[in-house]
Amino acid sequence: MADTTHDNPQTRRIAEFVSSLQYEQIPEEVIRRIKLLILDSAGCALYAASLPWSRILQDSLAAVDTSKGSRVWGTNQQLSAPHAVLVNGSQVQGFELDDVHRQGVLHVGAVVLPALIAIAEGKPGITGRGFLAAAVAGYEIGPRVGICMGPEHIAQGWHSGATVGVFSSASGAARALGLSADQTVHALGIAGTQASGLMAAQYGAMVKRMHAGRASQSGLYGALFAAKGFTGIINVLESEYGGFCTTLSRSTDRFDKGQLTAGLGQVWQTMGIALKFYSCVASNHTTLDAIRLMQAERPFGAGDVEKVIVHGSQVTMDHVGWKYVPQGLTSAQLNLPYCVATLLLDGDVFVAQFTEDMVADPDRMRIAEKVEVRHDAEITARGSKSRHMVHVEVLLKDGTSLKRTVEAGRGNEKDFASEEEVVAKFMKLSKQAIPEEQAKRLVDFILNLDQQASVGELPDLLAAR
Repeated sequence: MADTTHDNPQTRRIAEFVSSLQYEQIPEEVIRRIKLLILDSAGCALYAASLPWSRILQDSLAAVDTSKGSRVWGTNQQLSAPHAVLVNGSQVQGFELDDVHRQGVLHVGAVVLPALIAIAEGKPGITGRGFLAAAVAGYEIGPRVGICMGPEHIAQGWHSGATVGVFSSASGAARALGLSADQTVHALGIAGTQASGLMAAQYGAMVKRMHAGRASQSGLYGALFAAKGFTGIINVLESEYGGFCTTLSRSTDRFDKGQLTAGLGQVWQTMGIALKFYSCVASNHTTLDAIRLMQAERPFGAGDVEKVIVHGSQVTMDHVGWKYVPQGLTSAQLNLPYCVATLLLDGDVFVAQFTEDMVADPDRMRIAEKVEVRHDAEITARGSKSRHMVHVEVLLKDGTSLKRTVEAGRGNEKDFASEEEVVAKFMKLSKQAIPEEQAKRLVDFILNLDQQASVGELPDLLAAR
């Protein structure tokens, strides 16, 4: 039997990687990618700053927190660092627009960047290259924990962004604070015991938006407390009793600890992160792309469709394939039949398509009834790398049957978006919160982070005047 007190090879290896990672060790392609990912997350947060659930968090915390240490992005408000991190992470995840590591099932920027930028606000002198190294440290670790746990983790009802996200946040924060490997072990152990998040939040609850912010806050706490000598579970990932892997899988074997450190420092999971060009959960994107591709070959709209059949993985079935019932914007953005109906009716599934008066729109409800999601055991058997794969069949009223298979959505890690596409999306979203001139300065600052002597200006550029 393993020593449940001291046996922590994976946690130790992760801590050693995080604490020692230098900018110069990171491949140029990873640096280029992380800058685009940071910019994309910033745009998501700025857009969400004025949304109702974001306002509730901002106002509620301002009522009990008079601190002025950290900026709430897209506003002129400041809060204590932990509260600002909670709000900012919630805003990045605030409208289903942010990045996703498909295999690790994690929205990475939403959990890494809020804690990291809060630390940069309180620790003047962090260089752009130091900031990028800390960001990569965070972006590398969370996805590995997600891959270790596998798609069954979310299928069991855990919201993986909230659970595995704490390890990404703690890693980025620990690197930014310059923690030693020993301290980073404790940061991970403090963050890991705070991991929580229930997927039932997808059925209309505002709290789903808050999961990423809470995970980022937990990672911040882990790093800050460990820096002062507070101790955590040193084998948080390995412990046979009460460890993260065993407890959250309810097993001793339905996870693969080898994935936690597989290729660490050689295979860069940052390159496995995809961007979204639909304002809905990533599990819906492949179906929407399949329909768009079919429409490009043979134009059709909602009035032409008799039935849409989507064959997908078990995760797709559980996550987005349920019968649509209007329960708010969250459920609309996570439900596949609703999003298919929206695409067929409007020709797009972006921010303008999701308003409170649309969630119970009779036309959308009627078209959503025509969408059937079926489990395809062969897709499930392909494993987590293919969890978004779908075979889509559209039956038209004239008897035509159209079919298309899509494995990964637009902006996926294998066919990543161009810089121009990422900047265009950012500019479109950021105008909700900041002037165009400031947005352009923010783009320039982030895309040239490796040239910045200090990142002190970054929080200012994220704030509304």
